[in-house]
Order: sequence, then C-alpha cells, then structure tokens
Amino acid sequence: TDVGTILGELYRLIQERQKERPEGSYTTYLFEKGLDKILKKVGEETSEVIIAAKNENAGELIYEVSDLLYHLLVLLVEQKVTLSEIASELVGRRK
Repeated sequence: TDVGTILGELYRLIQERQKERPEGSYTTYLFEKGLDKILKKVGEETSEVIIAAKNENAGELIYEVSDLLYHLLVLLVEQKVTLSEIASELVGRRK
C-alpha cells in the first residue's frame, strides 16, 4: 500500500476522532490533553526514532517512525494544517 494513501486515510481518521471524541480512543485522549501533551509525544517519539536508528535496528526504526508519523498527524490536525499544504511545501523544495 502507498504510504501517501495510508497517511491521508489516517489524517482523516484523526480529524474524525477530533470531532467525535469517541470514549477510550487514544487520539481522543491526546486532543483532550491539548497541545502540550501532543508536543510532548512528538518529542518523545522523535527521541525514540533517533535511538532506534543509532541501534541500527530496522524493525524498531519502522515501529518508532510509525509512532512519530501518527503523532505528527495529530499535531497537524490540532494546528489545522493539511497534508495538501505539506505536499505543496515539499513540491516547492524540489526546485
């Protein structure tokens, strides 16, 4: 499966969770705790990605990058930044 498709689907699911706030959802928990908690998780996951890469453990790196991407998507939804805006920025950098 294409990573872009998966990220888009996950972004939309996170948006739904932000609106609906289903009980027991980890995403709901993050939104209820607010920006400081979301940023703390982004920082923690970034550190874990660094450690996994340093340990040269591909499985661990894949796991931690997946966690980081999820938390970054939560941050983007919280800040009302779309994946299209991110894509436009990246396209602009290719020049």
